[in-house]
Amino acid sequence: MDINNNQRLGLPNLGLGVGLRSKHYAHLMQNDPAIDWFEIISENYMNNFGYARHVLEHVAGLRPIVMHGVSMSIGSTDPLNLEYLKQLKELADVVKPVWISDHLCWTGVAHLNTHDLLPLPLTLESLQHVADRVNRVQDILQRPLILENPSTYMEFQSSSLYEWEFMTELVNKTGCGLLLDVNNVFVSGHNHNFDPEFYIRNIPHKAVVQIHIAGPTDCDQYYLDTHDRPVPTPVWHLYHLAQQFTGGVSTLLEWDANIPEYDELIAEVNKAKQVLQGNFPEVPVYRTPYADAVSNPIDHQMQITNE
Repeated sequence: MDINNNQRLGLPNLGLGVGLRSKHYAHLMQNDPAIDWFEIISENYMNNFGYARHVLEHVAGLRPIVMHGVSMSIGSTDPLNLEYLKQLKELADVVKPVWISDHLCWTGVAHLNTHDLLPLPLTLESLQHVADRVNRVQDILQRPLILENPSTYMEFQSSSLYEWEFMTELVNKTGCGLLLDVNNVFVSGHNHNFDPEFYIRNIPHKAVVQIHIAGPTDCDQYYLDTHDRPVPTPVWHLYHLAQQFTGGVSTLLEWDANIPEYDELIAEVNKAKQVLQGNFPEVPVYRTPYADAVSNPIDHQMQITNE
């Protein structure tokens, strides 16, 4: 699919957005959204024709919608799930999202879904495999696919590319767009001992169409991408840096557990306005009180071999 990245895929800066969550359905059915746009988890609304779809259609009549998936499994060795892609496109035909995104990961193999966003071996062979699949998906959806960098907790020994190099080459091969999750960069940078600012400086900035911000948790031996706290100061700094390099793209606050009331959620994402002016909230990374007692299930020094 031939896409001109110099035009940032022709996709607009939507401003500040939040995720559409069931906790806020009643509020949104009765009140103005007081935000620029919404992101939905695609799978929550595929083949869903009940109250959730009713709310989505109501909100879509008021604000732009972006579809964000968690099950495309673009990096898996399983064949692409054509039935899934058909249902995704059917939802898009109804919702008319500004774009469709998913994750640069795999979620299962041998037709089993782990329901987790698993890291790829960052090799030239993997790069070509993913590029071929991205091109196929874009042909099916008839639009560019936007891919997000996941948070990771282990790496493959066979990896020969850094993630930012892999993403750059993937953009060059497919014309896909990027969803830069600066919280995931922060989490992965801590877990794998790389400089998150270097990462952000070296991605293809013209391909970035959206940024995610969120609050992680310090679990002592590793950081975990929990989406259940206010955005900490170091993540705000990475956000500010990313917006400088991109020239300004859509911002989405992720908050998926311990979800606050709607007004508090909007107040949190609106902090981005002050951050862009150089005023950073003083918010530490949340440290779980059980950190010292938790048995680390995934040692961040561990590496997977795929030989």
